[in-house]
Amino acid sequence: MREPLLRIPPFPGARVPALMVPARTAPERGEDIGACMAALREARVGGTFWAARPAIDAARTIVARPASAAQARAMIAAARAEGCRDRLLFWLPRRIFRLGSELRGFPVIHGNCDPWALIDQVERIWLDAGDPLALLARIGGRQVRTWGDGVFAGLAEAGEDKLTAWVASFLVDGVCYRDPFSGQDIGLSAAIDLLEYWRRLIDANRPIAAAAGFARWKRATVAPLLWNGTDPVRFISPGEPALSSLPTGSVLALWKSKVPDAFLSAVAEKEIAVREVEDGFIRSSGLGANCVPPLSITVDRLGVHFDPARASELETLLETATFPAELLDRADRLRQMIRATGLSKYDVGGDAMDRPGGDRRHVLVPGQVEDDRSVLSGGGGVGGNLGLLRRAREMEPDAFILYKPHPDVEAGHRKGRIPEGEAERLADMVVRDAPISALLDMVDAVHVMTSLAGFEALVRGKPVVAHGVPFYAGWGLTTDLGPVPPRRTRRRNVLELIAAVLLLYPRYLDPATRLPCPPEILVERLVAGVRRQNGAVVAFRRLQGNFMRLIMRGGIA
Repeated sequence: MREPLLRIPPFPGARVPALMVPARTAPERGEDIGACMAALREARVGGTFWAARPAIDAARTIVARPASAAQARAMIAAARAEGCRDRLLFWLPRRIFRLGSELRGFPVIHGNCDPWALIDQVERIWLDAGDPLALLARIGGRQVRTWGDGVFAGLAEAGEDKLTAWVASFLVDGVCYRDPFSGQDIGLSAAIDLLEYWRRLIDANRPIAAAAGFARWKRATVAPLLWNGTDPVRFISPGEPALSSLPTGSVLALWKSKVPDAFLSAVAEKEIAVREVEDGFIRSSGLGANCVPPLSITVDRLGVHFDPARASELETLLETATFPAELLDRADRLRQMIRATGLSKYDVGGDAMDRPGGDRRHVLVPGQVEDDRSVLSGGGGVGGNLGLLRRAREMEPDAFILYKPHPDVEAGHRKGRIPEGEAERLADMVVRDAPISALLDMVDAVHVMTSLAGFEALVRGKPVVAHGVPFYAGWGLTTDLGPVPPRRTRRRNVLELIAAVLLLYPRYLDPATRLPCPPEILVERLVAGVRRQNGAVVAFRRLQGNFMRLIMRGGIA
C-alpha cells in the first residue's frame, strides 16, 4: 500500500497521525485547485520532502523510479532504444526487488529523498502509473512517463485543464485533511500551509551537524525543533574530543551559557559556525531552573536577541521586514489570546488583582537573574536589581512601587536576591506569589533592565521604561534610558513587534503531539494545563531550591 502524497514528517519522538485520510462524506469543492497547485509548487511539499537532497550529475536528466525489477528492465530497454541511456538515474525508494548487473553504470539513489530536489535537477521522470509522485512531478512542471496500469496512467498526456482535474480527483475528492493538533478537518490549502511550516523549519536545520550545551532533560523536547529531516540530532558534550569529530566549517547549535569558555575558543579556532539557541518567549508552565524543559526556543545564526552589541536575526527582522496585513491580523489575535488568558513566559495568570496603593500610580519593577547573559549583555550598567529599584524610586518618588523578585531567584537557584530590608525600604510592596500577568494588568507602568516582563507589558498596552537595552527597546515603543544601538532606526507598532517576536522568530513544540507547532497551539495547550516535564527531576530541583533559600536567609547554620 502506497503512502499518501501529503503526510506529516516523522519528527523524533512525535506522535505522527495521518494528515490525508479518506473522507467520511463527499467533501464540498470549496478549494481553488489552481491556487493549491501553485501553493504546492511554492511550498515544495509532498512525498518525503523532509528527506535528503541528493546532488546529481547534470548529465543525468531522467529519473527512473520503477516499482519492480521487470519495470526497471523495461525502463533501461526504453532508454537504450531512445538513445538516452547515459541520461538515466535510478531512484529505488525501497529495496523490494533485486537488480544485479542491469544497474551497472547507472547512478542509484536508495531510500527516501526529497522529491523536489530531483524535480529541480532533471527534465523527465519515469515512474509506475500508480505512483502519486507522478502528480507531484507534473505539478512541478516536469515531463512524466508512466509504466504499467494505475490511476496516473493517462497523466503524461494531460493538458493543464486535465491536470487540474487530476489534482482535484486525487487530493480533494474522497479525501479530507485532519489537523494533528485539534483533530478537526481542514482544507487542502490549510494542510499545505502546515506542511510548508514544517518544511521551513527542517530546511533551516539542514546545515546543523551537532548540538552542544543541552542538558539531558532538555534534549527530548528540543530535538524535534532542531531535526534536519534525516538524522537524529547529535548532542555532544562540550569537550575537545567531541568537537574534533566535526569537520571545519560545520554548523553547531549551541546553548552558549552552558559550555565552558575553552570550548567556545575551540569552536572559533576550528571555524565552526554557530547557531545560538535560547529559551523562547512563551516557554513552559514552570521554571527552567527547576528543570522544566522549554516548549519554545530561538535559533539565531547572527547572534542572540538579548545582546545589543551585535545584530541578531530578531533585530534584523524588526529593522528590515515588511509585515503583511494577514500577519498583523494574526498578531492581533495572538495578543488577544495572551491578554485574555493571562499567559506569561513561565505560566498562566490568575485572578485580577486589587490596587493596594489605592489611587496612587502603581509601578512594577520586575527583578532578574543578575548573572543571566541578558543582564550582563544589556543591563546598561544599572547595578543589578537593587540599582534598578533605586532608579525606579528616584524617577517615581510618589508612585506605589511593587517589586517582584525573579522566580528563578526566589526558587533559590540563581543570583539576584535583594536583602529584604533594602527591598522593603525602596518598594511599597514586595510581591512573590502573584502571577506576573496579573500584576501587569493592574499596574500603570513597568521599569525594567532587560526583563521579558517589559515586552509582556507592551503586549498589554502598558508604558515601559527600559533602563537597560532589551530587544524591544529602540523601536519607538519604550522610554529608553540605556545605550540603544544606532542600528535600530525603524519605528514599529506593537503588532509588528508581536509578529516578529512571537510569530516569526521562535520555534514552538506542542506538548501533546510533540510536533513543532504555531504559537497559538502552545498557548491553547498551556492554558488547558498540558505540559511536558520530568516530574522527578522537577521535584528534586524544587526541593534543592527550598534548601538554598534557607541557607541564603540564614535558616541553616
